Formats: sequence, C-alpha cells, structure tokens
Amino acid sequence: METAAELIPEDADLGTLRRLAAGCTACDLHETGTQTVFGEGPADARLVVVGEQPGDQEDLEGEPFVGPAGAELDRGFEAVGIDRSLVYVTNTVKHFKWSERRGKRRIHEKPNAIEIRSCLPWLQAEVARVEPEVVLLLGATAAKAVLGSGFRVTKQRGEVLEGVDGRPTVATLHPSSVLRSRSDEQRHAARAAFHADLEVVAGLLQGEEG
Repeated sequence: METAAELIPEDADLGTLRRLAAGCTACDLHETGTQTVFGEGPADARLVVVGEQPGDQEDLEGEPFVGPAGAELDRGFEAVGIDRSLVYVTNTVKHFKWSERRGKRRIHEKPNAIEIRSCLPWLQAEVARVEPEVVLLLGATAAKAVLGSGFRVTKQRGEVLEGVDGRPTVATLHPSSVLRSRSDEQRHAARAAFHADLEVVAGLLQGEEG
C-alpha cells in the first residue's frame, strides 16, 4: 500500500474516516505510534487547523493538540478572539514518530516524505468533509504538504493563499516553536508574531461573518 487513499470510501463521513484510520498501515509509523490520532472537532467547523504529527502526550491520549503546544495554540485563539468550539484540529501525519527517550518523554522525529505522502489522503478527506472557510497550517511539514515543497513558512507566514480546493489558507510556525524559545524575551517576541498570524485568520473568519 503506497498511500491511505485506497482505504477511504468516497461517501465516508468523519466518523467512518476515524474508524478506518484507526487500522491504517499505509506506512511504518503504525508500528511505533501507540495509536492513530485522528482529527477532532465539529463536522461543520469554520476553521481547520493542521499540525505536523501528534506528540508524546497526544499519542498516549489519542487526541490531537492536548499537550503543551495545544495549550499554546488555545492561548493564541483566546488572544485573537477565535472560538475554539468552531475549530477542527488535526495533523498531517496521524501517528507519532519518535526516536529516543528523554526521561519519561519520547522525543519526536520529523516525518519523511514517504510517510507524509502515505498519510496525506486522510487530511485531504478531513478537509473535504468539514468544508471549512479557512485552513491554518502550523509548521513547515503541514505547509509544504498542502502548499507544495517550495513553500517557505518563515518567508510567507501570515499570507493568505489558496490551499485545498482553493480555500483561503494561512501558514505560520508551529506553536511548539514558541515553547522552544531560549529566553523570556525571545518567547514574548515569538508569541507576539504567532498571535499576529492568528489575527489574519481571525480577520478572514470575521470577514465571512460580514
């Protein structure tokens, strides 16, 4: 099996997709991840948020964005006035890839092109079922998977572009980058820049309301 595409019926709803994804073996990551971590949120969400992959805590709990990066994301939503209950969160890759342990936590490893390509049909199916007004991509893996390998999130963050099916799409750095800041000053600056990108998304959603 080269990709998950053959596992996805055309008429499958989100609930069916989640059940099917639980048994996905399209790439080798199902052997290292505890479980498939599928997207969560309302089926009619106005915003779909796409990260790279589940982390250590998400892998254990089976839900996306429940770890420190998820808390940072929620903080950003609150800062710019995005209603979290209207957001569907998911990842480009649905299994946790890790290479070593540091204490009790497993250290994540970046998914490769084969793993991303294998898993991408799940993300495409999620977006097609939810039909959001806006898509937010967090980090280089998600941005390149959706917008192409030539996309540079550090240069084009915060821009409104056309993504899946021509939907307005904004890319920014992953909220985990805020947490990796080496000083309080750097953290404050990174958080402010992240919130500025989220303001663009909030403006798009408010424009739809208008």
